[in-house]
Amino acid sequence: MIDLTVGAEEAELPCPTCGSPPKNSNGVFCTCLDCFLWGGSLYLFEYAVSPARFLAKGRGGTCTLAASDPLPMVHHRAKLLLKTGFGCYSLFKNNCEDFAVYCKTGLFIEDEAGSVGRSGQSATVIGGYVAAALSTPLRLFSDNVYVMAATAVGVYFAYRFVAEIGRKTTEVEDLIVTKKLGTSRTSTGALEHVHQGTKYFL
Repeated sequence: MIDLTVGAEEAELPCPTCGSPPKNSNGVFCTCLDCFLWGGSLYLFEYAVSPARFLAKGRGGTCTLAASDPLPMVHHRAKLLLKTGFGCYSLFKNNCEDFAVYCKTGLFIEDEAGSVGRSGQSATVIGGYVAAALSTPLRLFSDNVYVMAATAVGVYFAYRFVAEIGRKTTEVEDLIVTKKLGTSRTSTGALEHVHQGTKYFL
């Protein structure tokens, strides 16, 4: 497995199968399935789903509209990023879902002002806040709870959809050069990402 994580302090008891992530690594490392799961469950992330199925999934981070590229291209991106890194880990802007989806599809969201977010998980969280914030002023014009609820749900799904289609195809070589990936290093705890919810791998 090739994964992106928040930290990389050397484990006290290295895994006999894959060893432990190198101390102060760039955040991307190889690991066996057992270390990757670390007692958690394995979930299927779906690619090339229909817009209807995408929106029907109330929780983000479970599927994408984008189709997966051929396996050789996926391996090429993953192995190259294993050497260079994928930038500094951020739960909302650059997490393991972003890494996995990029390796599988080549799609990446530029970190620009006004960006609506990156991963499906972060779009779910942020979309909820945006929906609540935009629907609250409706109380000044209508006290109909159904209108307010429908507006909040509509804004939430619209936000998720915009965040999903905002990714652009970027060659991995160009991504490494333009984003200067692999320059940030952290040491906040060995395999800390396993405590942050769903994990993604290639």
